[in-house]
Amino acid sequence: MTGTHDTAIPPTDPSITLPELTERKQRGEKIVMVTAYDAPSARLADQADIDIVFVGDSAANNVLGYDGTTPISMDEMIMLARAARRTTKRAFFLVDMPLGSFQVSDEEAIHNAVRFVKEAGADGVKLEGGGPSIARARAIAAAGIPVMGHIGLTPQSATMLGGHRAQGRTAAKARQLFADAQALQSAGCFAIVLEAVPARVSERITQALRIPTIGIGAGPACDGQVLVWHDLLGINEGPLPRFVKQYAHLAEDVRRALETYAAEVRSGAFPTAEHAFRIPAEELRLFESELDAGVAAGDASGDWF
Repeated sequence: MTGTHDTAIPPTDPSITLPELTERKQRGEKIVMVTAYDAPSARLADQADIDIVFVGDSAANNVLGYDGTTPISMDEMIMLARAARRTTKRAFFLVDMPLGSFQVSDEEAIHNAVRFVKEAGADGVKLEGGGPSIARARAIAAAGIPVMGHIGLTPQSATMLGGHRAQGRTAAKARQLFADAQALQSAGCFAIVLEAVPARVSERITQALRIPTIGIGAGPACDGQVLVWHDLLGINEGPLPRFVKQYAHLAEDVRRALETYAAEVRSGAFPTAEHAFRIPAEELRLFESELDAGVAAGDASGDWF
């Protein structure tokens, strides 16, 4: 893929806008955000009145089979985002900037953010990190593209953070998170994700900011919450982060359905007459008489047709 496309998905006019998100914080109304990586998932989230439909780089391990989030490319993200955008009508539509898409320079960050808006119809983008990422957030916001920040546990840089573990558990590190949050707000971010941050630290950050905070493993005081689609629906199995609550167990349901389907095919219980199409009796008689007369498919005479 070259990154140049003949067609783009124009953004819609979502019911959930940036002013609405800010007003919800002011009114004390919680914001609901969930990841979605394809058209059916985004449609269901949108119909369920989710406020922010988010195509996260977590698609790398949840959809594409990578070991983590870092391998996913811009072109893969755009492909997934275009699919999810097609069925997102009401929610604010947010797309993650993958590793390598914004770290090199402000110019590169703006270029890739513009791609998400023009090619995937994004309403805004999210990028990870404080420190150098603050300048990137400022540049993208100055270019007119809404930006959500992300601090605490940032999976793209988890190795530097000592692994996938909670952040801000010392006074010094909590102060740094607080400072990064303030800096991202000053840079023009419309909201900030707090991931794996102690609840009391998140509460103080949330109280200090004018913009909403979205928590994931950051306690109940955040202005909203986000979870990964495959985690909350029980599609992922095995050990999950302690902050995940599963609202369904779809992996069990899907496996059971597939096992039943396979058993019925093998036993002949499926399909039955109710699953079959019919041919009018007179057409069937004609068809069978031609076969009985020796007319073969593909006869050079063309009489078959």
